[in-house]
Amino acid sequence: MADYVVSQVSPTDRYTMEQVHALLLQEGITLDGNLDYTCAIYGEAYQVIATGSCFGNTLRCFAVSGEHQGEGLLNTVISHLITVQYQRGNTHLFLYTKCQSAKFFEDLGFYEIARVSDTLVFMENRRTGFSRYLSQLKRSQQNGEIVGALVMNANPFTLGHQYLAERAAAECDVLHLFVVSEDASLIPFSVRKRLVAQGVSQLPNVVLQETGPYIISSATFPSYFLKDELAVVEGHARLDLTVFGQIARTLGITRRYVGEEPTSETTGLYNRIMAEELPKQGIDCIIIPRKEVHGTAISASVVRQCLQVGDWDGCRELLPSSTLDFFTSEEARPLLEKIRRAGDVVHH
Repeated sequence: MADYVVSQVSPTDRYTMEQVHALLLQEGITLDGNLDYTCAIYGEAYQVIATGSCFGNTLRCFAVSGEHQGEGLLNTVISHLITVQYQRGNTHLFLYTKCQSAKFFEDLGFYEIARVSDTLVFMENRRTGFSRYLSQLKRSQQNGEIVGALVMNANPFTLGHQYLAERAAAECDVLHLFVVSEDASLIPFSVRKRLVAQGVSQLPNVVLQETGPYIISSATFPSYFLKDELAVVEGHARLDLTVFGQIARTLGITRRYVGEEPTSETTGLYNRIMAEELPKQGIDCIIIPRKEVHGTAISASVVRQCLQVGDWDGCRELLPSSTLDFFTSEEARPLLEKIRRAGDVVHH
């Protein structure tokens, strides 16, 4: 082991990245679409014999060549990635792994948050991380006969989001509205949360919440060890629901509201799984038809397209005044420039 060195792999190093990809495939893993750092250990012939990667504060895509398993190479890779994360200022780390690998990561100081049987385990490097998050939520608990929940990314907050919140709030004594906290969207979390708060300020029974790192968007859910797109959607949905079940028990939530998804097949599948699984946890799943403009469901991706090309008439039809006021303000100019420069705004 003394001869082995871990090195960063540049994403432009196509030769080495092809080796990384091939090694992952040998282990039944595909190269994840969301990576911002990859490292490798090389053998005597300068071939990749171990690899691992990061995205944000998560560790991903580990593999060791079968000829070198049992030599402690994975420990070396993980230690290297943790060092890289600490140098970035990320000390609260997360990973997703196959169920059979969970014990290995427990031995490296990771703790289970939730698992989907026979599929995956979600882990973090803080023993009390998730329980502390639940304790923080508990402090915001409010009594009511009907306590509901909404989870939204709101990228950005539209008239559709506002309509969904108003419908849900009208049916509940208390509505906990969770804004997805991960900063993987084109519009940063700080802006998204503020626009949500302004957009629901007229609803006195809404309690605004942050998901923290425990509920993530489909865009960054790891797919590298799940066999196909259907398995990815199911894995994400079931993990989300497992985590959400613990949140619901903490806050006394008995209903979760979701917007109907008429166009996206994957989101539609996610909603169907939610409708099947939530009642097993004593939570009603209520799907609300989407608000429409000119016969078409309001979509945040369409809003981003309007913002990108400066279609303010389109924005006025799709956005509440508070969101529109922000994007027409001087403060929004750098963000608008970022949106204009972005190539694909539909999936961001």
